[in-house]
Amino acid sequence: MTATDDKLLIDVGSTYFKLATANTIEQHFRDFNRDIFDDLMGKCGDTIDRFDKQDIHICSSANGGLSTLIIGVTNSFSLKYATNIAFNSGINIIDTILYQNIEEYSLPSDLIDVVIIVGGVDSHANLFSSALYRYIEQLNYSNLVFVGSALDAQQMRDNIDNVVVLPNIIDDRLHIVEEHLKEYLTNLYQQDIEGKEDIKHLYDITANQIYSTPFIVNRALPTIEAKFPVADPFILLDIGGATTDIHYSKDLVEDNIVTENEYDRLVFKRLGVYKSKQSLILAAQANEFTYELLTHLKVTENIFHEQSDKATKILMQLAIFLVLCKMSHYRQSYINLKLLAINSIVFTGGITKVLTVEDIESIIVFFYRKILTSDHKPVAILDSDYGIWTLGAKV
Repeated sequence: MTATDDKLLIDVGSTYFKLATANTIEQHFRDFNRDIFDDLMGKCGDTIDRFDKQDIHICSSANGGLSTLIIGVTNSFSLKYATNIAFNSGINIIDTILYQNIEEYSLPSDLIDVVIIVGGVDSHANLFSSALYRYIEQLNYSNLVFVGSALDAQQMRDNIDNVVVLPNIIDDRLHIVEEHLKEYLTNLYQQDIEGKEDIKHLYDITANQIYSTPFIVNRALPTIEAKFPVADPFILLDIGGATTDIHYSKDLVEDNIVTENEYDRLVFKRLGVYKSKQSLILAAQANEFTYELLTHLKVTENIFHEQSDKATKILMQLAIFLVLCKMSHYRQSYINLKLLAINSIVFTGGITKVLTVEDIESIIVFFYRKILTSDHKPVAILDSDYGIWTLGAKV
């Protein structure tokens, strides 16, 4: 779909509602004391009532996504491939477990939305033992899916109640096969939306599927040059109230994975500025360069205890720094990007309401000099009207 006279695009975020028609993009700060649907209709009902249900298209990040635990046989294939597919389905990974060390891992205390088990090509069998099933019995989870060797599928069915068995994500050439697991996880996300009382009522105003906002933003990247002067290669940071998402070109991945996607994304559930504020502060306090960065910004750690526009601005800047650290060699993470190769960093989301380009450039310069010991300075591009998501909202 495109933002034309007969289409209405709506993005329901954790802090803002965004509505786009052919000529306008309007934004409204949410009232957290009201139901999402009631708040949306109260603020935007006149606009919504002008459109038929089939012409209203909605994406949302307000439900927070699904939490996932991945158990794999190897780091180099099983865990890497399953993690890649999960992240690109908008899933929040709480932990990954190397099967051979499973008895050394503690049990997550929270409910896990989905457990993924993976390992081996289809010619290998008996990769798992009773240690796996003992661990699974102690977990508190809603869904469990097996995407490993076909020869181990029956063993999974015999030992785990309600396990979903899908085709292996690793083919005989050790390439990734993502469509089956990706579709399963996308459908789980959809069911999660439909199960959330304040989100499922959005189907009262649309006849179309509600997608996750990170999925829609990722679809916008191939056409982003139509709206912004972006120099390839680039990354996009979507920093909002509950999460920070990073979207990047496959060309920037140092350890390349063969997939059909031109762009990938990662979702950091605990790096938001409003709903995830406390976890963002804890992540900042655990980073050895934070206090030097605070000095660079001419504030002290007392800013963490303030409730002010200035404090929100500092937290936004810290979120930029922390997510760049996660993508660098400084913090060995799921994936490292060739950050010295990028020419542009595009910023979108709630951050566009708080920071100026100068505020952002200050963080970029600090990160590159302190963490990468380089004077490289990618151009910062601010999606000031938060319109990138409309480019990806196409049928």
